[in-house]
Amino acid sequence: MLKADPSATQVVSVARALELVELVVHGPDEGLSLAEIARTTNRSKSAILATLRTLVDFGYVRSIEPGPKYLPGMTLIRFGDLTAVKDPLGAIARPILTELSGESGLTIRVARNVGGFPVFIERVDGPGVVRFHTPLGARELPHVSSAGKAILAELSDSEIREVARECGLVSRTKKSITTVSELMAEIEKVRHDGFAIDDEEDVQGIYCIGAAIFDHFGKCIGAISATGVRRDLTPAQVNRLGKLVMKYADQVTDQLHGRKSVRGGK
Repeated sequence: MLKADPSATQVVSVARALELVELVVHGPDEGLSLAEIARTTNRSKSAILATLRTLVDFGYVRSIEPGPKYLPGMTLIRFGDLTAVKDPLGAIARPILTELSGESGLTIRVARNVGGFPVFIERVDGPGVVRFHTPLGARELPHVSSAGKAILAELSDSEIREVARECGLVSRTKKSITTVSELMAEIEKVRHDGFAIDDEEDVQGIYCIGAAIFDHFGKCIGAISATGVRRDLTPAQVNRLGKLVMKYADQVTDQLHGRKSVRGGK
């Protein structure tokens, strides 16, 4: 998470406001209380409250009762969608995402690799009645995301540990990875299989499969993921879906005139 650093060439009030925005974005679905924010940032409640009220006024944060508790505001969602629309990767990938969604019956998304974190920029909803309300443009936690794990698998082990320190390996569900050793073991599996899995690790009841996409240097620039409701999947079904997502991820790579990494896909 971003940290305000008074010793650097920062406008401290702006840096602290942005720190609060990022904290709220990565907070739990039910929101964060003032006490929780104060404890995490090690700042006084009075100082935080003044900043939060300003962020609420401008729509970057919203407050809900009882509590109050603080959640991301609609301004962030609107800005995220506008930013995503301007990313050419989304336009290039969209026809491929649509085809994969039709074949798999799942919701398909594409994410940019931003410092080891997935930032989703395009989404095609599956044909079913279930809709996943996932705003575009927000940086998501990589250790509980199939796209995030697919991206991490293309980093060096030292880079993975740095990302783990930055995101804190926070727990989202009882299945979330919370230690570096667990994460490294998971990444080795992703490197072997060529695709990554989120088995109810971010949201209970939701299952995702992701695979990396590459530029012409062979560098991972992002990933695509397929999302659906968790059901009793056999290992054979998981492998079939994984291979399918990999196939379409490779098609995005081809459209970018990229070349696949030597990792994964054994």
